[in-house]
Formats: sequence, structure tokens, C-alpha cells
Amino acid sequence: MASGDATAARPFTICRADAPVPPALAGAVAAIGNFDGVHLGHRVLAESVRLAAAEAGRPAAVLTFEPHPRAYFMPDAPMFRLTGLAAKEIVFAHLGLDGLIVRRFDGALAATGARAFVLDFLKGALGLSGVVVGHDFHFGCGREGTPTILAELCREAGMSCRIVDPVALGGETEPVSSSAIRAALGAGDVTRANALLGYRWFVLGPVQHGDKRGRQLGFPTANVRLPDCGLAHGIYAVRVRLGSGQFYDGVASYGRRPTFDDGAPLLETYLFDFSGDLYGQEIAVEFVGYIRGEERFDSADALVARMHIDASAARALLASDETRSMLT
Repeated sequence: MASGDATAARPFTICRADAPVPPALAGAVAAIGNFDGVHLGHRVLAESVRLAAAEAGRPAAVLTFEPHPRAYFMPDAPMFRLTGLAAKEIVFAHLGLDGLIVRRFDGALAATGARAFVLDFLKGALGLSGVVVGHDFHFGCGREGTPTILAELCREAGMSCRIVDPVALGGETEPVSSSAIRAALGAGDVTRANALLGYRWFVLGPVQHGDKRGRQLGFPTANVRLPDCGLAHGIYAVRVRLGSGQFYDGVASYGRRPTFDDGAPLLETYLFDFSGDLYGQEIAVEFVGYIRGEERFDSADALVARMHIDASAARALLASDETRSMLT
């Protein structure tokens, strides 16, 4: 288990937007950020906040914002989010922290200057005793606040402040970033994306009714829509957690179904050795490996023949994969 990955038995408190900070997180030391992906760099932040909190005898927490600031400032621009709030809650609960504080990113917060952000918001409203941020952290109206300014303001407020250096994957020089993970997933390189994350990338969503074509072809699928998802269209080896907590291996297609309708992108997952009704259930789909790109076939029979090959390839990839899961 990697450093900073704690047991799931540790109590984890979630304080969602507009809720008062609960006693369990009073006076916490918090890592601050958007944490899209909760990747290896973010996990170093989590480890740093755990150490800082332990030294101070305080709770260790994460402070994040919803909606993502980019979505607030550019609401009409598509944004490929690696982890929505529900996924962040799952991942952070595995990292040995005491809790997650979520605050609404709105016009008032966007207009808050750097000084007020630290003294009035972090210290006054949230009661934090310390913060941990990355080397490139900016805050306050117009992003006027820098890590240096943050450290100065924290000293004035009587708060601790730690600035964490960039984190690179072993043998590389470029820091791990959410942008790099999006680029990897956009190229279908699930293996690299998972390496940068430190766990299998996963998505959550309710199973929706489709046209039942998969059932007719002998491959009934659980269909989930992924808004603004930048994942490369193609076929993937996946592992699926059902709402009941059971896990199944499977093979999934993400794309527009060019053999049939070339419609809106849809994640269609065939679960191996499963029989049942999943409609309306929320499932989690972990991406383990990339098999091939999306193709148009001349006939349904040709597609079915290839689907059997894809299923075999998925089974082989799943049998050899040792990437960490955040869903267990």
C-alpha cells in the first residue's frame, strides 16, 4: 500500500456545501485545491496534511470547491472532469484523512481578495488551524494570491502553512497533473492515466435504458451517460461495482456506435457472468486497459465476432492487472 493510503476503518466526515464545520473537523489542518483526479501529486498533499495535523494534534482534512471554478467562470465551455464530487469523496476516504470540507464556489467567493480569503474565510468561517497547498496554488480575486502571499497571511492569522513541491512519476521530469491525465485518457492510454493517478480511473452513474441492441446481439449492456467526457472512443477492459457492492469483470464500449446509429457518446458495459436487472442502479466502472479504437462493421455478425475477441482480450488484461482500486 502506498504511503498515505490508510485503512478504510478510520472515521471520515464529509461536510458538504453550506453545512457548518462539524466538531470532528474543528480546527483542522486542510489541504486546499480542486483535486480533479486526486492524482499522485494530490496524494502527497494528503500525506503532508496528515503529518502536519498529527504534529499539531488537529484533524486532517481536505478543502475543495463545487462547482469547479472553471465551470463557474466558463459555464458554457465543456469540461472533462476526471472526478466529480462523489468520486472525490470515495478516493479521499481511502487516504487516512479525517474528513472533507466542500464549499460552494460562487460570486461572493470569486470576489474575495487574498487577505480576506485567508483571514475571514479560512480562519474565520472555517476555523482552520493550518493549510497545505501545492507549489502552484493561487487564490483570491483574480488569482492574486500566491504561495508566498499565503504563507505571509497564514503567519499573520496564526495558522501553519506548508507548500508542497511538484511530484513527478518515477523517472520523469514533468509534474503529475490533471491535464496530463486528461491527455492520456483522450488518447485511450488508460495504463498511463492510472499510473499518474495511482489507482484505476473510474466513473459513476445510473444505468439507463437503451435500445436493447446489445441484448439482441447476445451482449446485454449496462448503459451510462458520461457528460463532457474526453475519454477516447473505443473498447476497454473494465471492472464494475454494483450498487449492492458486488464486483464483476467486463468489457466496455465508449463511443457513438458507428455500426448502427452514430449517436451521442454512451458507455456500454457488458458484465461477465452476470444476469439481472440493473436499470436505475448507480454503478462504478473502473477502466483497467485499452483494447482497440471504435470501429464501424459491415454487419451485425461481424461486430459480434469481434465482440467475442474483445471479451477474451478484456479477460486477459483483467487477469494480469495489479493496479490499485479505490472502490474496495
